[in-house]
Amino acid sequence: MIASVHGTVRAVRLDAAVLEVGGVGLLVQATPATLAGLRVGQAATLFTSLVVREDALTLFGFAEDDEREVFEVLQTVSGVGPRLALAMLAVHTPDGLRRAVAGEDLAALKRVPGIGHKGAQRIVLELADRLGAPAPVGVPGGSAAAAAPADRRDQVVDALVGLGWNQKAAQDAVATVLDGSEEPVGEAEVAGVLRAALRTLGGGRG
Repeated sequence: MIASVHGTVRAVRLDAAVLEVGGVGLLVQATPATLAGLRVGQAATLFTSLVVREDALTLFGFAEDDEREVFEVLQTVSGVGPRLALAMLAVHTPDGLRRAVAGEDLAALKRVPGIGHKGAQRIVLELADRLGAPAPVGVPGGSAAAAAPADRRDQVVDALVGLGWNQKAAQDAVATVLDGSEEPVGEAEVAGVLRAALRTLGGGRG
């Protein structure tokens, strides 16, 4: 198994990046939040999980080892493959998923494209006590520590700019997502807002 890769970022796409390791370019599938932290020409380290299929070898990369571990646990659920597991981590942080499962929050799980009511119920049932407990909200340095609304907005705008959109297009997309949200801005997770902003932009570049 390839547990991690370290190399120079050669390209960043909407759903993957190319890292050059020892003269070989590795295509690594990743979430928007992970990809937003990569810069072409700079060195990067990603924690990885190699998914082997009869017709393909696919490498999935994550900024944090905790994300990789959760990604692999998610795939033990009936009907959850690597693509859906990656989508779950694009919408929720690892601790967000832990809270959703522990609290049987089906609505939160159904925010992930491809997960319906029955699928959410199955995830809660099969993952009970398997993901571990989430970090206490507000603990300094914890993955669940809350960021101020303005900080979250700036984080997502910077991530979109890093992915290739211009500043104004990024700001407009984030405003559309956050201003239309039924939840308080401070409760919105960066990864979820980023994914929604990407859908709003529709794949176009500024």
